[in-house]
Amino acid sequence: MHAYRSHTCAELTKSNVGDTVRLSGWVHRIRDHGGVLFIDLRDHYGMTQVLCDPDSAVFAEVEKLRSEWCIRIDGEVKARDESLVNPKIVTGEIEVFIRDMEVLGGANELPLMVFGDQEYPEETRLRYRYLDLRREAMQDNMKLRSDVVASIRKRMWDIGFREYQTPIITASSPEGARDFLVPSRLHPGKFYALPQAPQQFKQLIMVSGFDKYFQIAPCFRDEDPRADRSPTDFYQLDMEMSFVTQQDVFDTIQPVIKGLFEEFGDGKNVDQTWPQISYRDAALWYGTDKPDLRNPIKMQDVSEHFRGSGFAIFAKLLEHEGNEIRAIPAPTGGSRKFCDRMNAFAQKEGLPGMGYIFWRDQGDGMEAAGPLAKNIGPERTEAIREQLGLGVGDAAFFLGGKPHAFERVAAKARVTIGEELGLTDENRFAFAWIVDFPMYEADEETGEIDFSHNPFSMPQGGIEALEGNPLDVLGYQYDLSCNGYELVSGAIRNHKLDTMIKAFELAGYDEAEVRKRFGGMVNAFQFGAPPHGGCAAGIDRIVMLLAGTSNIREVIMFPMNQRAEDLMMNAPSDPTSDQLMELGLRVIPKDD
Repeated sequence: MHAYRSHTCAELTKSNVGDTVRLSGWVHRIRDHGGVLFIDLRDHYGMTQVLCDPDSAVFAEVEKLRSEWCIRIDGEVKARDESLVNPKIVTGEIEVFIRDMEVLGGANELPLMVFGDQEYPEETRLRYRYLDLRREAMQDNMKLRSDVVASIRKRMWDIGFREYQTPIITASSPEGARDFLVPSRLHPGKFYALPQAPQQFKQLIMVSGFDKYFQIAPCFRDEDPRADRSPTDFYQLDMEMSFVTQQDVFDTIQPVIKGLFEEFGDGKNVDQTWPQISYRDAALWYGTDKPDLRNPIKMQDVSEHFRGSGFAIFAKLLEHEGNEIRAIPAPTGGSRKFCDRMNAFAQKEGLPGMGYIFWRDQGDGMEAAGPLAKNIGPERTEAIREQLGLGVGDAAFFLGGKPHAFERVAAKARVTIGEELGLTDENRFAFAWIVDFPMYEADEETGEIDFSHNPFSMPQGGIEALEGNPLDVLGYQYDLSCNGYELVSGAIRNHKLDTMIKAFELAGYDEAEVRKRFGGMVNAFQFGAPPHGGCAAGIDRIVMLLAGTSNIREVIMFPMNQRAEDLMMNAPSDPTSDQLMELGLRVIPKDD
């Protein structure tokens, strides 16, 4: 017999009754029923009930067992009584009588229990991640992640892509986040960078004549953490294609993503049609470039109805260029109680409040109620109702000012309204391509122009488009949103050297700086670069949605905490003096 097991804890069935077997695993739970000890023995595959009575030669040793001890048992498979069959587990028709036992690894008092569904602080869970990962939900999440990655690889190979690996130690590149720098021992004073993405390399692969590339790529970004973003590293499905348009990229990656959600989405509906929404319209309708289309609410610009109206706050706002008044329709939200609740929501978000109108039945007709309705009068109120397509029992909420100042709160309010009124379809994965991103943005304080998205994107209209106002230039850049999260980001690349140099020049990089920082691409583009484009899909975020969680750390094996610390491995840690000396570095203490 094998040294540790003849079967896993998910294999034994009624057909094994009478067999002598060997199992290894962890003590999940111990129950004492009148002197007979019942143990749920768990391994990666499942659970088997084993038991020991006082007649067993190892009963005294079994009595010493505690939760999470790792043990090996030899025993005889017996059928359970019909009344004791457990249909919830594969091995529920049998149990194993222990004849021999060996403790493979004892366990101290546990800082968190594996059995049960108790909640523990995240810091505890991350510090003892190896225990946390033993829990059923975490085992399921990690198996899901592995299965998703395997499915991605198969799907990409099936449509003609090959996987190629790109370097991990490379040069710094502007990808919108801070680099993790790596000091060079052989070149004192110089630094490598961990790649924020394989951006330049995958473009160079296209220049090298490879038509299709993909990679399950590790990416490293020194970012501020969020629930849906890791502060240090993440994995993405990275892909690139030559001789393609934006639509070609959509037509290639869409079946891959759709297939993943149909395969692993636990039966939820997956949208078959994915609309293409301009960045400008997404901001107007949803207040975000990653809208949750499960919620049918669309915001609208209602500025004209308040211009010169009796509602002085909005009327005065509209006297200044760039200000707007937007309405958030709330079908079925037409009660003062709900309106007051949303007004309190806005105040918690740092706004003075949120104006509202709601429409109610007065017996002889419909009445518009609320402070705004009284201030602007029935004619303007009726025009707003007609524009928004609302009726009795509905409401609308209003925010005003410069859109970039209130869009975040408006987007959050839209989501909250959809959830509270039961308008959001929770049993659905709703996708949308966001297109026509602006190439550039201006710093609010300095007015300086910088890239707003991927700096290597092709401007719509080519180099001629770069001759006018940079803020009017749109790029062939696109994102894919799903249920309020960005899943995919990509672009058609700028493969023309003169266009690339001009694009960077508008963002404050002169030609010498471009040649210095991106010498590999600059040189390559002088030797027949093909038109190319691609995208990257965030694997962690995809698995997070499929697992039904909103915390990305639930689907990463060993994540950092919110402060970018690995409590289990004690990272980041202080370097030794010898390490610093070898690298020619000195740490300057930061003033408190």
